[in-house]
Amino acid sequence: MLAAGIAIFMCWLVLSNAELVRIKHQPRRADGSIRFLVVGDWGRRGAFNQSRVATQMGRIGWSMGIDFVISTGDNFYNDGLKDVNDPAFAASFTRIYTSRGLQRQWYSVLGNHDYRGNARAQLSPVLRKRDTRWLCLRSFIVNAGVADIFFIDTTPFVQKYFLKTERHTYDWRGLGSIKTYIRNLLSDLDSALNKSTATRKIVVGHHPIRNAGHHGDTKELQQLLPILKARKVDFYVNGHEHCLQHISDTRRSSKIQFFTSGAGSKAWRGYTKGLKRPDLKFFYDGQGFMSVNLGRNKSDILFYDINGKVLHRYGAAQQVP
Repeated sequence: MLAAGIAIFMCWLVLSNAELVRIKHQPRRADGSIRFLVVGDWGRRGAFNQSRVATQMGRIGWSMGIDFVISTGDNFYNDGLKDVNDPAFAASFTRIYTSRGLQRQWYSVLGNHDYRGNARAQLSPVLRKRDTRWLCLRSFIVNAGVADIFFIDTTPFVQKYFLKTERHTYDWRGLGSIKTYIRNLLSDLDSALNKSTATRKIVVGHHPIRNAGHHGDTKELQQLLPILKARKVDFYVNGHEHCLQHISDTRRSSKIQFFTSGAGSKAWRGYTKGLKRPDLKFFYDGQGFMSVNLGRNKSDILFYDINGKVLHRYGAAQQVP
């Protein structure tokens, strides 16, 4: 049951040749400030420290009084959900994130592992009825107080999921021509960002644009960068890499901060090759999550491990225009 005072309204925003859902999330605070957690790559029925991460998320979420939780994808391992009746939904979500601090709306995108199963199952309103916290869509916009948050479906961008499937089957139903799908999504994102008057602009996707982990930068997502820079996006937030990291784009005459929160369960890859890149501000190879506190004149982003220890902090008392 969602806490009283959180109102969510959904309407269809028609942009170019596609449709994005715009969701209005009423902040809990009169000044429009918002607080939320970010976790990714988690759905393993509590294994690989997923339950320990969930416990600390609940503790931090309650102390912060969060408005919602963002999932950066790969919600159910190893191959998504089979259908809307798959017991993995309850075993990896409902029965894991039980803390009172996590009884808030969850906004989720699909990851590549989710596309290996029945992708439409995660998008189904049947799951939203089963657990009212759950909301997963391909691409959508959340208007939340001081911030507009743009969720984008990055998996169809990545060519290896079409060319080197490694015997995996991906559920591309409903997308039509992939080239057209991507072209429309880029156009829609650019238009929506341009129209946004929010103090903060955040883009969320499963795959990283900048990445010091073993996957490296996602080359197919570099076409997003000119849009994010031109529209003055503050943060790009992703999962996919099973770690926590912060990369700053300021060396490239941009204010964009890149945050990875993909450490909701299995982690500890032991990869160190990319840790010498000059734009890397923080990297942690273990499990954990992020918290975000945004106001008109502040941004406070913290990374935590499975014990709730703060590992890295960005933007405390930062002044913005």
